[in-house]
Amino acid sequence: VPKAVIEEILEVAKRAPSSMNTQPWDVHVVTGEPLEEVRRRNMEEMIAGAKPKRDIISHGEYQGVHRQRQVDIAKKLFGAMGIARDDKPMRQDWVLRGFRQFDAPVSLVLTYDRVLDPGAVCHFDLGALCYGIVLAAWDRGLGSVINGQGIMRSDIVREVAKIPEDEVIMTCVAMGYPDDGFAANAVRSDREANSDFVRFVGFAEQCTRARMCRRHGIVPMSVAMPPARGRRADLIWIKCTDAIGIMSPRNDATP
Repeated sequence: VPKAVIEEILEVAKRAPSSMNTQPWDVHVVTGEPLEEVRRRNMEEMIAGAKPKRDIISHGEYQGVHRQRQVDIAKKLFGAMGIARDDKPMRQDWVLRGFRQFDAPVSLVLTYDRVLDPGAVCHFDLGALCYGIVLAAWDRGLGSVINGQGIMRSDIVREVAKIPEDEVIMTCVAMGYPDDGFAANAVRSDREANSDFVRFVGFAEQCTRARMCRRHGIVPMSVAMPPARGRRADLIWIKCTDAIGIMSPRNDATP
């Protein structure tokens, strides 16, 4: 993956929002021999039974509905790859793919400033940056995997990539040009219905207001307009007169 393309991706992704514009992130882009060393040592440690050593606190194993979703996607992936339930060598090989970052040519290691620990807010900020990276990469023909396994031994990553001690290693993004012929790339994970996790509060009032507007030929539009200084931001109302509408913020007579 050319360095110029990664620079372009980060130029877009860094516009991600962060709390109070703190931009608490650093990105360490690793490739070539350093990435191969991380891969090799990470795998050696995990095969030998070494315990994970991450900078951030782990929640432990998933339970309940979270565990079920994890199992469901694993079944889909193993089914697509033709890996039987009792095929332990192939299942182990799949796990090791994660530890070697899916053999991607580039790994973007995301960190945040240690002074911000405990880091719930900056974790959220790095999530926004990470999603921006993935979307910008995809728009440029690159596939990505947000990959905690790749930095499961954060001490090794820190040593090889020379990441300063005052930065906390959060996660990494394995990146490369996708192989469309690889069966797992055709798998699509399920998503819950909106009704299972979304609540709408106060919308009955809006429905009543909308009926009133239709009766009088007025259309409410939820257009995001920055209010002028001292002016209240609210819905914009349009009085429909033929093909021409006059728009003004509510409580302001100026068209």
